[in-house]
Amino acid sequence: MSWNDELYHIYEHNCGRKFDENEPVMLPVSHSTANSQIEIVIDENGEFKGARKVDKSEAVTIIPVTESSAVRTGCGAIPMPYADKLLYIAGDYSVFAEGKRSDNTMFYTAYMAQLNRWCDSEYSHKAVKPLYAYLDKKCLMSDLIKAGVLETDEQTGKLAPNVKIAGIPQEDSFVRVVVNTPDGIIRTWEDKTLYDSFISFNSSLMGENQLCYASGKMAPVTYKHPSKIRNSGDKGKLISANDSSGFTFRGRFADKEEAVSVSYEYSQKVHNALRWLIEKQGEALDSMTVVVWASALQEVPVLKKRFIEDDDPVFDDDEESVPTTAPGYMAMLKKRIFGYRQKLEPNTKVMIMGLDAATTGRLNISFYSELEGSVYLDNIERWHLQTAWKRYNNKKKISLINSFSLYEIIRCAFGNEQGNFIECDKKFMRDNVLRLIPCVTEGKSIPADIVNGLYHKASNPLAYENDYNHRTVLETACGMIRKQRIQNGKGDISMAYDPKLNDRSYLYGCLLAIADKAESEAYAAEERNSRVTNARRYWNTFSQRPYQTWGVIEERLRPYLDKLGKSQVKYNKWIDDIMSRMAPSDYADNRRLDPIYLLGYHHFTDYMYNGNKPENEEE
Repeated sequence: MSWNDELYHIYEHNCGRKFDENEPVMLPVSHSTANSQIEIVIDENGEFKGARKVDKSEAVTIIPVTESSAVRTGCGAIPMPYADKLLYIAGDYSVFAEGKRSDNTMFYTAYMAQLNRWCDSEYSHKAVKPLYAYLDKKCLMSDLIKAGVLETDEQTGKLAPNVKIAGIPQEDSFVRVVVNTPDGIIRTWEDKTLYDSFISFNSSLMGENQLCYASGKMAPVTYKHPSKIRNSGDKGKLISANDSSGFTFRGRFADKEEAVSVSYEYSQKVHNALRWLIEKQGEALDSMTVVVWASALQEVPVLKKRFIEDDDPVFDDDEESVPTTAPGYMAMLKKRIFGYRQKLEPNTKVMIMGLDAATTGRLNISFYSELEGSVYLDNIERWHLQTAWKRYNNKKKISLINSFSLYEIIRCAFGNEQGNFIECDKKFMRDNVLRLIPCVTEGKSIPADIVNGLYHKASNPLAYENDYNHRTVLETACGMIRKQRIQNGKGDISMAYDPKLNDRSYLYGCLLAIADKAESEAYAAEERNSRVTNARRYWNTFSQRPYQTWGVIEERLRPYLDKLGKSQVKYNKWIDDIMSRMAPSDYADNRRLDPIYLLGYHHFTDYMYNGNKPENEEE
């Protein structure tokens, strides 16, 4: 349960500080959020001054909540303490509303009784009494209609059906309040003095002290823990014990009090800290949310992305700053990781948490791990270093050394081409990204089935109509094969063509690259994007039976070489050079090629297009 303590410390260290303008605000204890559709303005005497519809972009509103209203559903009358729906706060709701809940007497009475208790308590606030005085007049609906915020049917005088405000039926609108006082305007959802007033009032209503299992202290406990953890519409709860039929406890405990006991304050702080972290730096993947944070909230690298994203500042500099060689990439990686290290304090920990919804009302922790900050950075650096490969960035139209995002790896290994993109089932993507996260954060081995999936996908270019998609799959496969070789103790491999590497599979991959480029060069310019070379047509078979298939490819390549005239000399020389490095027994071996053949293909293709040709080679 250490995640509880880590979140509790995050709350204690950040709840009182001033947040930046674009930074989410950490919710106070006894507060939650709601999406408001209507904003009303009243003065200090409870007189209506105006109203407006709230745009979706500014709808999120911090509201006071009681222990019960924070988790209310559609059953019963459980009012919010201050801002609430029209159903609860409009005394004349039944005059204009139709349907099952047109009579809101029960809801309005419960709301006003609760607001009156706060109003009459020693913890009252100058924004509470004006609201009570105004709502007691039972004229909210008529005022909103006069202000043009609500629409009515001309014939019946009731609220017009099928009219929505920010996507919500107007009769279900949530209302927030602005109070004009002689001392200034109080935007009640942003007023810290109102927060503190309600916290004190709510604390006075709590029950007797009991032992909190999480903190070990005696304090008022709660069995109604917050929802809305991942977003304002999230109904899932991390802690819940509302099943009284015997299923939850399975005979181990007599009642829920014996099973779990967490203080109200502790629960509020832990959940509010987690909600704040997710809003601030969480990453969503289908129904799963992943959040990474340091114990002192220092900046740490995002674990699911490439090392260099498309919006990276490196592209704003001159082209020489973009890493196009392994040493340049390594220097940039170490420099950036060093920048993170400088910000870490001694004994800093990094927490990685994944949250997923088991059901609509239940939230589970899919994984959780804690690492020393230095170990986390070491593992991140190792991942980006060992998975890096020379890649083509289609948006920037440039080749560079870069690593791969976890999404790219899974899409390329298991996805299919859909239009111009490679797509993968979201649930399948989520489950497999979960498998890769420990490879990044804890240095675990990359699963073999993922590498095998990339091997088979890259070996089947005819499955892709878009050549760039196959190129992406091929590059991803090369990066993960390189990573697998390193983790299996077979040593690193260069990111450029290695004329000293005489591995059978690697050399066969080089032959395939030569045949592919030679035939493509023989095509007319207008045919090169539409015709498929024999090398690509037989690629998949070639990977399974290379000796037999190379004979077919080489035979069909000869007419194209003849069309090249003098240019065929370099291709013949390359083929002869590769063949001379293969032992006759290796060449005649018809077994399936090892994955390293893809690296040979990619290396030699890059070598032919871009690389380090010996002087006077063509002559």
